[in-house]
Parts: sequence; structure tokens; C-alpha cells
Amino acid sequence: MRTAQTLVIPLVIVLALAGCDKRDPVADEANNTAGLPSVNMVAGAKNGASSVDGSAPANVVVVPAGAPPVPAAAIPAALHGRWGMTPADCTSTKGDAKGLLVVSGGRLAFYESRAVPARNVSVSKDSIGADFVFTGEGQSWSKFETLQLKKAKLVRTESSPMASFTYARCT
Repeated sequence: MRTAQTLVIPLVIVLALAGCDKRDPVADEANNTAGLPSVNMVAGAKNGASSVDGSAPANVVVVPAGAPPVPAAAIPAALHGRWGMTPADCTSTKGDAKGLLVVSGGRLAFYESRAVPARNVSVSKDSIGADFVFTGEGQSWSKFETLQLKKAKLVRTESSPMASFTYARCT
């Protein structure tokens, strides 16, 4: 019986230490979280509003979670166009522009996937935040994304896992 206890105690210690070795849930490169809702804006909000008192900030349209999908014109015109993570994304003629993002009135088009805003949409003249429904390579998924225009750059921030990407407009 003594040998079983001797083996169990180190095993428990190893498992406990392995559980503590998990990475931080926020990616190191996710330093730009502009446009994501703050805790105060989500907690206690009423009827899909973005603040505790039930009001929405100026120039923001809030669609509650149970609402039907947003019309195709939900993405602001300031964000429309072709955006590349590198210059080669804008000029490739071989179809290998993996960092190219094409934003139109109602959808985002990536290299091998498409996304449309579906729920919890907040829009201003130069940004959108929403639960986007993605399709690509025979799969579908949903993810909260924000797109915001900052000094002629498009900053896309996503959740699960948290990450932020910067794009330049293709000319």
C-alpha cells in the first residue's frame, strides 16, 4: 500500500503543475482591442443596449442577439475595398494572396472563407463590431470581429483566440 501512495503523490503534483503551465488566453500580438465591448458595456445591459443604463453611444446602432441577420449594407462604406497585410497581397496574380481581405457592403472575403455580420452588430461611420458568421472549406463558424479604420489602416480584431491584424488599402 505504501508504494501506491508513493506513486500517486508525485503523479498528482505533476498533473497540478501541468495545469498551471497553460498559456495566457490573450495572444501576445493582440495589443489592439479597439472596438471590442468593455465589461461595463456588456454586464447588466438592457434589451441589447450597449450600456448599463440602456442607452447606446452616439452614432452606434445596436442589434440585440435574438434579432434576425443584419441587412447587407451593414458594413460602413469607409471600410469597403481591398486590404492587404503585405504589399504582395494586393498585387498577386497567382491567387495566393492569403493576407488579402475584401470588404463590401454586406460581407468580408478572405483567402478561403467569407463572413457576414449576423448578431450583436454595432456600427459607426468608420467601424463595425459584430458576431460574424463564416463559411469556408466546407465548414461554418461564428466569431466576434471588429473592423476599424485608423489613420488609413484597417485594424481587424477577433476573439477566440484574441488577435489583431493591420491591413493597408490596396491601390
